[in-house]
Amino acid sequence: MRIIDLSLPIDEKAFEVHDVDIERISHRDGIKKLNKVLMSRTLKGKLAYLFGRRMITKDDLPDEEFLSLEIVHSPVHVGTHLDYSFHYGSRSEGRPSKTAEEIPLEWCVQNGVRLDLCYKQPFETIGAEDIRRALEKIGYTLKPLDIVLIYTGSDTLYGTPRYFSDYPGLDNSAIDYLLDHQIKIFGVDTMGIDRPYKYMMKDFLEKREARYLWPAHFYGRTREFIHIERLANLGALPDHGFTVSCLPVRIRQTGAAWARVVAMLP
Repeated sequence: MRIIDLSLPIDEKAFEVHDVDIERISHRDGIKKLNKVLMSRTLKGKLAYLFGRRMITKDDLPDEEFLSLEIVHSPVHVGTHLDYSFHYGSRSEGRPSKTAEEIPLEWCVQNGVRLDLCYKQPFETIGAEDIRRALEKIGYTLKPLDIVLIYTGSDTLYGTPRYFSDYPGLDNSAIDYLLDHQIKIFGVDTMGIDRPYKYMMKDFLEKREARYLWPAHFYGRTREFIHIERLANLGALPDHGFTVSCLPVRIRQTGAAWARVVAMLP
């Protein structure tokens, strides 16, 4: 079996619109952190720590090193992740929206199909007819629970400002097409499923119609769906004949969750 990684990292060095920070505590500095944590539970311990007392010293450790520790401060929408209905609104299909920890895991390991939509321009949307033609081109009929991966090539811009401004969005008709074929999860290699912010806002400010603002996301209030954002390496996949695993990290009561998405080929 061959495994292709379809995920982008959480990287504090990459250009992001949200603040991302990874506090990296080295092996040498780990002992300081350990003592501070151990001695901060009581006022007496805090005072002892401030005056230089330590429960464990570096001399007590092999090689004078403790364990490394990384503390990640990041929104759940940075890195490759799954969005569920709570992200779109408080209610979906007339019921309370579901959070990412409620995503059925059996939906997350299924046959995959890649649809090549690389010809779409950043200001355009991908509609139902585009999906139908892409399927017709590869001679594939969607099956219930297939995980559909929409390939635009936008992941090549990751780490730059253009990653947030140069990609096509999804039209609600495309979402309807997939859901009508009993698809539960679909994914994109873009930072979002709506058109870039600059195009949405331009149309909204010119026409003052709310339908131009995040229409694909807000459609999750009408029809329940799960989608993967920030996929990568879709160009390395065949059109079909592979399995996708997109198991979400179990984070309590969030609208999204990070995932290490991979494709498994025979």
